[in-house]
Amino acid sequence: MIRIVIADDQAMVRAGFAALLDAHPDIEVVGQAQDGVECVSLVAELKPDIVLMDVRMPELDGIEATREILSARSRQSANTAASVNAGKPGFAGQTGIAGQPANAEISKSAVSTSETSGIGDDVPRIIMLTTFDIDDYVFDAIRAGASGFLLKDAPPNELAEAVRVVASGDGLLAPSVTRRVIEHFAAGPQTSNAEALPDLTDREREILVLVARGQTNTEIAATLFIAVQTVKTHVSRILYKLDIRDRAQAVIAAYESGLVVPGAKA
Repeated sequence: MIRIVIADDQAMVRAGFAALLDAHPDIEVVGQAQDGVECVSLVAELKPDIVLMDVRMPELDGIEATREILSARSRQSANTAASVNAGKPGFAGQTGIAGQPANAEISKSAVSTSETSGIGDDVPRIIMLTTFDIDDYVFDAIRAGASGFLLKDAPPNELAEAVRVVASGDGLLAPSVTRRVIEHFAAGPQTSNAEALPDLTDREREILVLVARGQTNTEIAATLFIAVQTVKTHVSRILYKLDIRDRAQAVIAAYESGLVVPGAKA
Protein backbone atom coordinates (compact mmCIF):
# COMPACT_ATOMS: atom_id res chain seq x y z
CA MET A 1 0.00 0.00 0.00
CA ILE A 2 1.35 3.43 -1.00
CA ARG A 3 0.54 5.96 1.73
CA ILE A 4 0.12 9.58 0.65
CA VAL A 5 -0.12 13.05 2.18
CA ILE A 6 -1.60 15.79 -0.02
CA ALA A 7 -0.58 19.43 0.51
CA ASP A 8 -2.52 22.16 -1.29
CA ASP A 9 -4.02 25.43 -0.11
CA GLN A 10 -7.26 24.80 -2.04
CA ALA A 11 -9.65 22.47 -0.22
CA MET A 12 -11.46 21.39 -3.39
CA VAL A 13 -8.19 20.47 -5.08
CA ARG A 14 -7.13 18.38 -2.08
CA ALA A 15 -10.52 16.64 -1.99
CA GLY A 16 -10.40 15.94 -5.70
CA PHE A 17 -6.93 14.43 -5.59
CA ALA A 18 -7.86 12.38 -2.54
CA ALA A 19 -10.98 10.98 -4.22
CA LEU A 20 -9.07 10.07 -7.36
CA LEU A 21 -6.28 8.32 -5.46
CA ASP A 22 -8.42 6.55 -2.86
CA ALA A 23 -10.26 4.86 -5.71
CA HIS A 24 -7.16 2.73 -6.30
CA PRO A 25 -6.76 -0.31 -4.03
CA ASP A 26 -2.97 0.07 -3.77
CA ILE A 27 -3.08 3.74 -2.73
CA GLU A 28 -4.24 5.33 0.53
CA VAL A 29 -4.45 9.05 1.32
CA VAL A 30 -3.54 9.26 5.01
CA GLY A 31 -3.47 13.03 5.48
CA GLN A 32 -4.17 16.43 3.94
CA ALA A 33 -2.45 19.77 4.63
CA GLN A 34 -3.46 23.29 3.66
CA ASP A 35 0.03 24.78 3.77
CA GLY A 36 3.69 23.86 4.00
CA VAL A 37 3.92 24.17 7.78
CA GLU A 38 1.05 21.74 8.32
CA CYS A 39 2.51 19.40 5.69
CA VAL A 40 5.88 19.21 7.45
CA SER A 41 4.10 18.37 10.71
CA LEU A 42 1.86 15.73 9.11
CA VAL A 43 4.77 14.04 7.37
CA ALA A 44 6.68 13.79 10.66
CA GLU A 45 3.62 12.28 12.32
CA LEU A 46 2.27 9.99 9.59
CA LYS A 47 5.49 8.99 7.76
CA PRO A 48 3.93 8.65 4.29
CA ASP A 49 5.62 7.11 1.27
CA ILE A 50 4.65 9.95 -1.07
CA VAL A 51 3.81 13.63 -0.64
CA LEU A 52 1.83 15.46 -3.33
CA MET A 53 3.09 19.00 -2.77
CA ASP A 54 1.67 22.18 -4.27
CA VAL A 55 4.45 24.58 -5.21
CA ARG A 56 2.69 27.76 -4.14
CA MET A 57 1.21 27.75 -0.64
CA PRO A 58 0.93 30.29 2.21
CA GLU A 59 3.08 30.19 5.37
CA LEU A 60 5.66 27.88 3.79
CA ASP A 61 5.83 27.16 0.06
CA GLY A 62 6.24 23.69 -1.40
CA ILE A 63 9.94 24.01 -2.11
CA GLU A 64 10.87 25.08 1.41
CA ALA A 65 8.56 22.42 2.85
CA THR A 66 10.31 19.84 0.68
CA ARG A 67 13.71 20.94 1.97
CA GLU A 68 12.53 20.75 5.57
CA ILE A 69 10.92 17.33 5.18
CA LEU A 70 13.85 15.71 3.43
CA SER A 71 16.53 17.23 5.63
CA ALA A 72 14.70 16.27 8.81
CA ARG A 73 13.93 12.72 7.68
CA SER A 74 17.46 12.21 6.33
CA ARG A 75 18.95 13.30 9.65
CA GLN A 76 16.62 10.92 11.48
CA SER A 77 17.52 8.04 9.16
CA ALA A 78 21.23 8.75 9.51
CA ASN A 79 20.98 8.82 13.30
CA THR A 80 19.05 5.56 13.30
CA ALA A 81 21.62 3.91 11.05
CA ALA A 82 24.46 5.14 13.24
CA SER A 83 22.78 3.74 16.36
CA VAL A 84 22.17 0.36 14.75
CA ASN A 85 25.73 0.03 13.43
CA ALA A 86 27.62 1.59 16.34
CA GLY A 87 28.28 -1.77 17.91
CA LYS A 88 29.36 -3.53 14.71
CA PRO A 89 33.02 -4.51 14.24
CA GLY A 90 34.99 -1.93 12.28
CA PHE A 91 32.55 0.91 12.91
CA ALA A 92 34.44 4.01 13.92
CA GLY A 93 31.79 6.64 13.39
CA GLN A 94 33.32 8.09 10.23
CA THR A 95 30.90 9.48 7.70
CA GLY A 96 31.11 9.63 3.93
CA ILE A 97 28.62 10.59 1.26
CA ALA A 98 25.16 11.52 2.59
CA GLY A 99 26.38 11.03 6.15
CA GLN A 100 26.73 7.24 5.80
CA PRO A 101 29.38 5.48 7.94
CA ALA A 102 32.57 5.11 5.93
CA ASN A 103 33.32 1.44 6.32
CA ALA A 104 33.09 -1.41 3.86
CA GLU A 105 29.98 -2.98 5.35
CA ILE A 106 27.97 0.23 5.35
CA SER A 107 29.25 1.30 1.94
CA LYS A 108 28.03 -1.97 0.50
CA SER A 109 24.58 -1.66 2.03
CA ALA A 110 24.24 2.03 1.26
CA VAL A 111 23.60 1.32 -2.42
CA SER A 112 20.29 -0.30 -1.49
CA THR A 113 18.51 2.98 -2.17
CA SER A 114 15.13 3.80 -3.62
CA GLU A 115 16.22 2.38 -6.99
CA THR A 116 16.36 -1.17 -5.65
CA SER A 117 14.21 -1.16 -2.57
CA GLY A 118 11.17 0.80 -3.67
CA ILE A 119 9.14 2.55 -1.00
CA GLY A 120 9.92 2.17 2.65
CA ASP A 121 13.39 3.72 3.00
CA ASP A 122 11.92 5.97 5.72
CA VAL A 123 12.20 9.12 3.62
CA PRO A 124 9.13 10.19 1.63
CA ARG A 125 9.30 10.95 -2.07
CA ILE A 126 7.79 14.23 -3.11
CA ILE A 127 5.86 15.02 -6.27
CA MET A 128 5.53 18.74 -6.91
CA LEU A 129 2.21 19.96 -8.32
CA THR A 130 1.78 23.17 -10.29
CA THR A 131 -0.63 24.83 -12.68
CA PHE A 132 1.98 26.14 -15.10
CA ASP A 133 4.68 24.24 -16.96
CA ILE A 134 6.68 27.49 -17.22
CA ASP A 135 6.93 27.74 -13.46
CA ASP A 136 10.32 29.15 -12.47
CA TYR A 137 10.34 26.79 -9.50
CA VAL A 138 11.12 23.68 -11.56
CA PHE A 139 14.86 23.64 -10.93
CA ASP A 140 14.57 24.74 -7.32
CA ALA A 141 12.07 21.94 -6.69
CA ILE A 142 14.31 19.28 -8.19
CA ARG A 143 17.37 20.54 -6.37
CA ALA A 144 15.40 20.62 -3.13
CA GLY A 145 14.95 16.87 -3.54
CA ALA A 146 11.62 16.51 -5.33
CA SER A 147 11.29 13.21 -7.16
CA GLY A 148 8.69 14.37 -9.64
CA PHE A 149 6.95 17.33 -11.16
CA LEU A 150 3.38 17.05 -12.42
CA LEU A 151 0.94 19.55 -13.88
CA LYS A 152 -2.43 19.89 -12.15
CA ASP A 153 -4.23 19.74 -15.48
CA ALA A 154 -2.82 16.30 -16.31
CA PRO A 155 -5.44 13.60 -17.06
CA PRO A 156 -6.79 11.93 -13.87
CA ASN A 157 -5.37 8.51 -14.76
CA GLU A 158 -1.86 10.02 -14.88
CA LEU A 159 -2.00 11.00 -11.21
CA ALA A 160 -2.14 7.45 -9.84
CA GLU A 161 0.45 6.29 -12.35
CA ALA A 162 2.75 9.14 -11.33
CA VAL A 163 2.44 8.06 -7.70
CA ARG A 164 3.33 4.47 -8.60
CA VAL A 165 6.30 5.52 -10.74
CA VAL A 166 7.81 7.68 -8.01
CA ALA A 167 7.03 5.12 -5.30
CA SER A 168 9.00 2.53 -7.27
CA GLY A 169 12.08 4.76 -7.11
CA ASP A 170 11.91 6.42 -10.51
CA GLY A 171 11.84 10.17 -11.05
CA LEU A 172 8.99 11.79 -12.91
CA LEU A 173 8.82 14.95 -14.98
CA ALA A 174 5.85 15.98 -17.08
CA PRO A 175 6.87 16.02 -20.79
CA SER A 176 6.51 19.80 -21.03
CA VAL A 177 8.65 20.22 -17.92
CA THR A 178 11.28 17.85 -19.31
CA ARG A 179 11.39 19.96 -22.48
CA ARG A 180 12.08 23.09 -20.44
CA VAL A 181 14.86 21.34 -18.52
CA ILE A 182 16.54 20.41 -21.80
CA GLU A 183 16.06 23.93 -23.20
CA HIS A 184 17.64 25.38 -20.06
CA PHE A 185 20.78 23.32 -20.43
CA ALA A 186 20.90 23.83 -24.20
CA ALA A 187 21.94 27.41 -23.47
CA GLY A 188 25.12 26.17 -21.78
CA PRO A 189 28.33 24.57 -23.12
CA GLN A 190 27.79 22.31 -26.11
CA THR A 191 30.84 20.07 -25.71
CA SER A 192 30.38 16.79 -23.90
CA ASN A 193 32.84 15.98 -21.14
CA ALA A 194 33.31 12.21 -21.04
CA GLU A 195 35.49 12.55 -17.92
CA ALA A 196 32.86 14.42 -15.92
CA LEU A 197 31.85 13.10 -12.49
CA PRO A 198 35.17 11.34 -11.82
CA ASP A 199 33.81 9.46 -8.80
CA LEU A 200 31.78 7.31 -11.19
CA THR A 201 33.18 4.35 -13.09
CA ASP A 202 33.09 4.28 -16.89
CA ARG A 203 30.10 1.93 -16.78
CA GLU A 204 28.27 4.15 -14.30
CA ARG A 205 28.82 7.20 -16.50
CA GLU A 206 27.58 5.22 -19.49
CA ILE A 207 24.41 4.29 -17.62
CA LEU A 208 23.90 7.82 -16.32
CA VAL A 209 23.99 9.13 -19.89
CA LEU A 210 21.18 6.75 -20.81
CA VAL A 211 19.21 7.71 -17.69
CA ALA A 212 19.57 11.37 -18.67
CA ARG A 213 18.25 10.56 -22.14
CA GLY A 214 15.10 9.15 -20.59
CA GLN A 215 15.69 5.41 -20.90
CA THR A 216 14.08 3.06 -18.38
CA ASN A 217 16.05 0.32 -16.63
CA THR A 218 14.67 -2.23 -19.08
CA GLU A 219 15.69 -0.12 -22.07
CA ILE A 220 19.17 0.46 -20.62
CA ALA A 221 19.57 -3.27 -20.05
CA ALA A 222 18.64 -3.97 -23.69
CA THR A 223 20.98 -1.24 -24.96
CA LEU A 224 23.96 -2.50 -22.98
CA PHE A 225 23.11 -6.22 -23.11
CA ILE A 226 23.10 -6.60 -19.35
CA ALA A 227 20.50 -7.74 -16.79
CA VAL A 228 17.91 -5.29 -15.48
CA GLN A 229 19.01 -6.03 -11.92
CA THR A 230 22.56 -5.09 -12.89
CA VAL A 231 21.27 -1.76 -14.20
CA LYS A 232 19.41 -1.17 -10.92
CA THR A 233 22.58 -1.85 -8.94
CA HIS A 234 24.58 0.59 -11.06
CA VAL A 235 21.90 3.28 -10.76
CA SER A 236 21.82 2.80 -7.00
CA ARG A 237 25.58 3.29 -6.82
CA ILE A 238 25.31 6.40 -8.99
CA LEU A 239 22.72 7.91 -6.65
CA TYR A 240 24.85 7.04 -3.63
CA LYS A 241 28.08 8.44 -5.05
CA LEU A 242 26.45 11.68 -6.20
CA ASP A 243 24.59 12.03 -2.88
CA ILE A 244 21.20 12.24 -4.59
CA ARG A 245 18.00 10.25 -4.08
CA ASP A 246 16.26 9.94 -7.42
CA ARG A 247 16.64 9.79 -11.17
CA ALA A 248 15.26 13.32 -11.53
CA GLN A 249 18.29 14.69 -9.67
CA ALA A 250 20.55 12.32 -11.62
CA VAL A 251 19.36 13.85 -14.90
CA ILE A 252 20.18 17.34 -13.64
CA ALA A 253 23.62 16.17 -12.48
CA ALA A 254 24.36 14.64 -15.89
CA TYR A 255 23.56 17.87 -17.72
CA GLU A 256 25.12 20.27 -15.20
CA SER A 257 28.40 18.33 -15.20
CA GLY A 258 28.64 18.35 -18.97
CA LEU A 259 28.47 14.56 -19.17
CA VAL A 260 25.42 14.95 -21.39
CA VAL A 261 24.85 17.72 -23.91
CA PRO A 262 21.34 18.52 -25.20
CA GLY A 263 20.88 17.38 -28.78
CA ALA A 264 24.03 15.24 -28.87
CA LYS A 265 23.68 11.67 -30.08
CA ALA A 266 23.92 8.87 -27.54
